[in-house]
Amino acid sequence: MTDPIAWLAAAPLRSARLVLEPLDLGHVDEAFDAFDDPRLHTYTGGHPASLDELRARFARQAVGSSTDGSQGWLNWMLRRQDTHELVGTVQATLSRGEDDELQAELAWVVASDHQGRGYASEAAVAVAGWLREHGVGCLIADIHPDHQASAGVARAVGLHATTTVVDGEIRWTT
Repeated sequence: MTDPIAWLAAAPLRSARLVLEPLDLGHVDEAFDAFDDPRLHTYTGGHPASLDELRARFARQAVGSSTDGSQGWLNWMLRRQDTHELVGTVQATLSRGEDDELQAELAWVVASDHQGRGYASEAAVAVAGWLREHGVGCLIADIHPDHQASAGVARAVGLHATTTVVDGEIRWTT
């Protein structure tokens, strides 16, 4: 078992247009309003979380690691610098690879009203750079084969598609 204290903690980050705030329970209401949209589940399946479900998810994620300590959980809320509006999230799930290398599986979501403006790429690049500065050697993202926007984000981060398919999604990696 990995000591959960050994995992990185999300730190506040900035990019050209965004402030990346570490997730906390104070984000729940605003996030519910931004992400209560079935269109966000087109490629991932499922449905928008209820307010109670979102509150419970944020409470679990804000802890920063899985209960068994095998994963570190880093979550950022993306906020526009100019309007302070919440526009998305980026998360990184930390684990140790087969060779004990620190790796992060990345995921991102941008609220439907804010898509197509490059926010996901901008934020994911900022997170990836921060992770690399903190010793993460391998970055991974699993992307639905038809999700061209997410494939573009992966390319911006420096990932490339592999032949590995996980739950119907293509694995991208560094």
